[in-house]
Formats: sequence, structure tokens, C-alpha cells
Amino acid sequence: MMISAIKGRAARFSGFVAAGLAGAGTLVATAAAAPLTAADVDKILDAVVGIATEVPADARSAESLGRERIGTGVAIDGNGLVLTIGYLLLEASAASVFGPDGRAVPANVVAYDHETGFGLLRTVLPLEVSPIALGRSGDLKTGDTVLALGRTGSSPLVPQKVVDRRAFAGYWEYLIDDAIFTAPPIPGFGGAALIGADGKLLGIGSLFVGDAGPGSLPVPGNMFVPIDLLKPILADLLADGRRTGPAQPWLGLYTGEAAGRVFVQRVVAGGPAEAAGVKPGDIIMGVGGQSVAGLIDFMRKVRAQGGAGIDVPVDVLSADAADAKIARRVIHSRDRLDWMKKKSGF
Repeated sequence: MMISAIKGRAARFSGFVAAGLAGAGTLVATAAAAPLTAADVDKILDAVVGIATEVPADARSAESLGRERIGTGVAIDGNGLVLTIGYLLLEASAASVFGPDGRAVPANVVAYDHETGFGLLRTVLPLEVSPIALGRSGDLKTGDTVLALGRTGSSPLVPQKVVDRRAFAGYWEYLIDDAIFTAPPIPGFGGAALIGADGKLLGIGSLFVGDAGPGSLPVPGNMFVPIDLLKPILADLLADGRRTGPAQPWLGLYTGEAAGRVFVQRVVAGGPAEAAGVKPGDIIMGVGGQSVAGLIDFMRKVRAQGGAGIDVPVDVLSADAADAKIARRVIHSRDRLDWMKKKSGF
């Protein structure tokens, strides 16, 4: 079912591109110093591929992310290396890549990086597409026109504007600086390619968000992981499957934020926070005696304690306490990727 679904979506994508190629070429060319030709746009579209992965039933991420995952990837070299968003391949036992002809090509998981969210696959056979060059996401500014390309969803090609650049913290203990926020949203955002005016890759799609814009009014859009975050770690990922150096401390928490307060939505079963007595509903007031103001601040203060394996003193207002006394829970952090790999691969 998964393979046929991808093939059907790939066929619809090809039809959409055939009908809108001229418009897409014009969009990209108008802002570029050296306008892209229709042939250039064709190559870019061909290099945006479909991805399908399967995950074992006992994988730790199976319940939250599903056992069958589909999304998009981008060919970034001539030897079948495909960049995508990591949650598509986390703990995957099998993976396939679908090129412009809809043909399924088996692929191996190469790497996963929790800190950025990037994942890498390599096909076992050539894709026979021209890779997309990596651009400079640091040069991307609010108001710039970009093109989002995906292989899933009802609108696989969406002209977008960059509506903000800012730090982003995810409830799954994820934090990046200078994330790219775009609007209007592309429905098939998972692994979607963000293409700049010069035809180069500027980011990989991660999420749909309701607050893409900088103001208080809701602006639906997408969050893209900047491609500049890949460049310093790419050699490590290709050599070892992960970045070198100390990992960030992982607590096993899923958190939310309301009015600047961070609260625990749930704890990972068997994870560090559960072992320390942290419970859903607890309000996180501080780290090591320093108050926290929002999820980004909380994540930064946790990481300032040191690398994975350290004890993180978290000050909480317990959900089941009879009074308003703040209690300290000392969480012995772990490396999230090592914890994941207890059951299966990346």
C-alpha cells in the first residue's frame, strides 16, 4: 500500500509540474542574477525524490511517528546520496527512494542527526538525476521568494515567502537557531526542498506551524531546517552515521509552553525524566536554581549544563503536590540516539 501510494503521488506530481513548469521557471528566474532555464528547473524537480520507510513494531518511535512513513528527499550528490528530514528514517529497517519515473530504488540509511533533524540515505542503484547544489541559507532574508518542492500532499510545488528567521524549540527536546519560517504552507512538508532564486538548496522541510510570522497574529506556514547546519557535520555523518563530539543531554521529556511557562505533557516510558520522578502536568520553573522563560530558554539552560550523561537539576512545581512548594528533580541525562538504538538502527 505504501509503495503504490508513493507511485500515485509521484505521478500526480509529474503532471502538476508539466502543467506549471513555465510558471515555476519564471518565478525562480525573476529573482536570480543568472536566470534559470526550463531545463534547469526540470533537473531540480527530478532531484526532489519520494521516500518511503518501514519501522519495526518494537521501535521506540513506532508509536509516535508510525511504522510506515512517507515524505520527500533531495539528491545532493551523483552517487545516490539523499538528504531528508530525520524523522522519516529514524529506526527504519527498510527504505526506498522514488525518482521522477516513480521507480522504487532500495536505499540504506546512512545517518541521523538529532541536533539538526537531518537524515541521509543512499540508494543501492544510481538515481540518474543531477544533484541539487547546497546554497547559503545564511543569506536568506525575510521577504525573499523561495520555492518549496515536495513529493507528497495536494500541492507539491508552492511558491513561498520567507516570513521570519528565529530560534525554534520543539517539544521533543529539539532546538535550532535561525530556523527558516515560510508561508503559505506546503502540505507535504516532511523533507520538502526549499529552493532559492539560484536553484540551490536552502533548507529541508520539517513542520507545519501556525505561528510562522513574527507577530502575535497566527500565520500558517512551514519551518525549514537551514542547509548551513548540514555543512559542518556532513563529513562526520558520512563517515560515522552521526556527528562526532559530545551529544546534547536528553531528558526524555515532551513539553509545552503557555504564557511563558514550560509544562510537561508526557514523559518517555523508561526514560531519564520518568526515573527522576517527573510527571505529566508538572510545571518546570527552573534549571539548577535559574528560572526559565519559555521553551527555548529551558532548552538552552539544560544544554548549558554540559553534554549527555550529566545530571540536570530541574526545579518543578509538581502537578500532584498539596502545596506550591518547588521540588528539585535531578535527571541523569542520556544520549537520545544511543537510547533509540537499543532496539534497532537509526
